[in-house]
Amino acid sequence: MSFPQFVWACGEEGSDPIVSHNGELVRVDEFALSRHLENQDADLAAVAGLGIHVWRYGMPWRLTERQPGIYDWTLWDQALAACERHGLEPVVDLCHFGLPDHYPGFCDPAWVDGFIRYVEAFLSRYRSPRWFTPINEPFITALSCGLQGAWNDRRRSRADFANALCHVVLANLEANVRIRADRDGWWIGAEGFICAIAADAEHAGEAARIEATAWAVWDLQFGRDLPSMIARDFAAVDPGVRSRIDSLATTANTIAGHDFYPTSALVVGGSARDWTIERRIDAYEDCARRWHRRYGVDFWVAETSNLGLAVSQQETWLSALSARLRKMRGEGLPVRGLCWYSRGDQYDWDSGLTVPVGKVTEVGLFTADRRPRAVANLMRKLATSHA
Repeated sequence: MSFPQFVWACGEEGSDPIVSHNGELVRVDEFALSRHLENQDADLAAVAGLGIHVWRYGMPWRLTERQPGIYDWTLWDQALAACERHGLEPVVDLCHFGLPDHYPGFCDPAWVDGFIRYVEAFLSRYRSPRWFTPINEPFITALSCGLQGAWNDRRRSRADFANALCHVVLANLEANVRIRADRDGWWIGAEGFICAIAADAEHAGEAARIEATAWAVWDLQFGRDLPSMIARDFAAVDPGVRSRIDSLATTANTIAGHDFYPTSALVVGGSARDWTIERRIDAYEDCARRWHRRYGVDFWVAETSNLGLAVSQQETWLSALSARLRKMRGEGLPVRGLCWYSRGDQYDWDSGLTVPVGKVTEVGLFTADRRPRAVANLMRKLATSHA
């Protein structure tokens, strides 16, 4: 089943990386903080009640595979049954920033084969899903684990970033080739979309390097040459890994994901703190147009919310962004949808999950205690008026 021409979607935040906090390693568990699994049926019913039919959803890999190669499908059985009950078509998310405990991190290649086995086992058990985000935000995963020292591996070098990125891209491609071979499956991407804008001519080179680093994920995934300014970062990557990536790179059955938030506009050598909503969205449109000229692939805004803005600005943000996407579609750009991320408020995203203290991040269509916000009514209007 091909992806619709345009969708209004939502998702459930399920990040679960390991972070270092107060001298201890802590497993972040967004599902536990939001109590989603305890309220699963009601949460999905609330989303369906908005007229939304496409639902980004994934159960934590670590809870399905607690021991190597041994799977407990209880959570997935319940999740997919709930989707069917409420008329939600899932975009299946199989890895969301965290690994099972028996893998050391994304920089170590050992997890890739384990992930492939997990994908094969999932496909064997569940015949109905057609849309997959095998690995959520490969670039953000590699950035946070290999370059920023924030999650899982907690490393801080461009070489570690390159290794982690190639491992994640390889795992994603291996998953997608199996999905397409098994059914009419589609890769529905979700990737951090950083718009790096130079504050002045002096910072133009740095902005270009940041963009090239952020776009390396698509260069690898789609079989493009890496720009020379970052190619040397990948010199130490296992040649076998790079060769396998090259052999699998494709744009078949692909909708690329642009995860664009107010915080995604990055002014290099300055600050976007005082930028208006319209100016941030102008930056997105310019960046998305250049992105499409390079790759020629259909795309959707796979994640957005008011992250970085006050909760009172949710409706303004959604109205402005959705209007701009309609304009872009009218001018011939293949924009395939918008997903508000997420259903409910999140936790500790003000620190990028590095200070796991359960602080509410007010970005949901519904509050932490499951009351609909005004933006939920706006999503209902958009989903039902532009179905």
